[in-house]
Amino acid sequence: MKKSILLLLIAVMSFGTAFAKDQSIAYVDIAYILKNLPQYEQANEQLTMLSKRWQKEIDAAQQEARVMATNYQTEQIFLSEAMRTEREQEIVKKENDVLELKRKYFGQEGELYKKREALIKPIQDEIYNAIQDLANEKRIDLVKDRSADPSLIYMSSKLDISDQVLHKLGAK
Repeated sequence: MKKSILLLLIAVMSFGTAFAKDQSIAYVDIAYILKNLPQYEQANEQLTMLSKRWQKEIDAAQQEARVMATNYQTEQIFLSEAMRTEREQEIVKKENDVLELKRKYFGQEGELYKKREALIKPIQDEIYNAIQDLANEKRIDLVKDRSADPSLIYMSSKLDISDQVLHKLGAK
């Protein structure tokens, strides 16, 4: 029984080793590729500009809410109970409006997310297609992203096809 298990393990290990030797592996550095694509830099600039514009809008609304709260604090002793309640509700509404603006622009499904998807996703798809085409041309079985693999300690530069992907994408 022990001999058959041992023989089975040896067979599986030798088959796995033989299979691994027949595989062709390459690496890409997606961060490097993105950094060298002008369309990615342009998309990032657009996103930064939108983000700053939306943040200014939010900051202005927050400032308005702070002014309303400060004014209320100084005037509340002169206000009737009904006026105090009304002003407090206005302040709460303004603060809720600020939160809604934050969600609208920067939330999980917010405008920034949608714009990033519209601008960056086509670039990522183009990179993926270029990698896939290159892998098919060179008969590469496995392509790993070097920038996303923290366990990678060493890699031979001849396995890096990042520049070839950039060339395929038409980047300099």
